Amino acid sequence: MTTLLAVLLALALAAVVAAAVMNRTTRRIATEAERLVPRTGRVTPVAGGEIHWQAEGEGPTILCIHGLGGNLRNFTYALAPKLAAEGFRVVSLDRPGCGWSERPGEEGARLPRQAAMIAEFMDVEDLPPAVVVGHSLGGAVALTLALEHPERVRALALVAPLTAPMPDSPVVFKGLEVRTRWLREALAQTLAVPIAKRTGEATLRAVFAPEPTPEDFLVRGGGVLGLRPKGFRCASEDLVAAGEGLPALAPRWATLSVPGGILYGEADAILDPESQGRDAAGRIHGFALEMLPGRGHMLPITAPEETAAFVARIARAAG
Repeated sequence: MTTLLAVLLALALAAVVAAAVMNRTTRRIATEAERLVPRTGRVTPVAGGEIHWQAEGEGPTILCIHGLGGNLRNFTYALAPKLAAEGFRVVSLDRPGCGWSERPGEEGARLPRQAAMIAEFMDVEDLPPAVVVGHSLGGAVALTLALEHPERVRALALVAPLTAPMPDSPVVFKGLEVRTRWLREALAQTLAVPIAKRTGEATLRAVFAPEPTPEDFLVRGGGVLGLRPKGFRCASEDLVAAGEGLPALAPRWATLSVPGGILYGEADAILDPESQGRDAAGRIHGFALEMLPGRGHMLPITAPEETAAFVARIARAAG
């Protein structure tokens, strides 16, 4: 019995020491990520948190909402400057909880809560009704914004959007399926960040496939901000909340009267263009699906010209 107790105590001590080492490693990686991609925009307080955002250009307002694990640099990388040059004021934001924005934990990950925080941000900043660009998970947030705050949305330009419940998460995001708060937080502070750093190149290849990952994406595109406890926590909460919320929300897309359209890459390896794109376009009155041959999921970065042209067409058609 004494020997067994000694073994158990030794194992417990080893686990504590390992966790402490991983925690220090996590903090070091996160500090470097924040040095490389600092907060550069404005911050607007809203109920339960704050929204970090940037604006460029002058003209009718376009509001850009990024996807899972992303941040506003997914748009400022290339798409926002092109739209600004076309005569639009482009507002790119970090979704609540992502990038340099904040939200009230798991509850703030729910699609209606994210939409409410963005609507409040628009009110506080006195933004006019906008053409809302939603990429990937940002598409589901944009649709929810149009559904529950229609006065804020002039049109929807959905780019490779998540629009419907999925039978299973994409393989590359399986590690985010953590539904227990304490376990999610424990992983965020210890294992998640070092593992993400080690597997980051393969993850990005999968997300960008079949197109190559730009060499400057980690900094210019903000990808390195995912290497923080906050990045893992937010992405995990988002994945779980979307899976729980979409079954009730998706049937309601058919009630939308806002104009808009959907753009997809035919070779998207993350979301299925048929079930997430064509089916949604068929349910939403007036929406059409446009396909880009040979393109993948990260269209705002890999196909900025085509994506900007798509958004501009919708904006101009909406008057």
